[in-house]
Amino acid sequence: MTAWIPFWQRKRLHEMSQAEWESLCDGCGQCCLQKLEDEETGEVYHTELSCSYMDTDNCRCTVYSERLEKVPGCTVITPETVADYHWLPQTCAYRTLAEGRPLPAWHPLISGDPETVHRAGVSVRGRVLSEDRVPEEDWEEHIIHWVLS
Repeated sequence: MTAWIPFWQRKRLHEMSQAEWESLCDGCGQCCLQKLEDEETGEVYHTELSCSYMDTDNCRCTVYSERLEKVPGCTVITPETVADYHWLPQTCAYRTLAEGRPLPAWHPLISGDPETVHRAGVSVRGRVLSEDRVPEEDWEEHIIHWVLS
């Protein structure tokens, strides 16, 4: 009898179904933070400011199926574009698998518990403000250094 091998270990990213792809998201919320890019160096800085549509308790989008209409610049990670997002944290499952690394023990697909990402301290829960609370010209004052990258 052959041992069962999880889809993320037996499939390449582009072979995954949409449901499998979506399930890779660990719910950390780091990709939903506002980012500032230095135009001269290209360096990307994360802020403690989350998209106004993020539920900061569960670190999930409240308008996920409509996000592209509501937030035209919303990040859409696909197997073809994952490498383009160099600012994704090292902990991101999309980046992790694209780089050939295994999912960590706290990932919900491994643990079976969506709370493990929060208990592991990887998520933005309890560390962010909604972008609506800070004028855009003041976002630079909210650059953070705790993103796991």
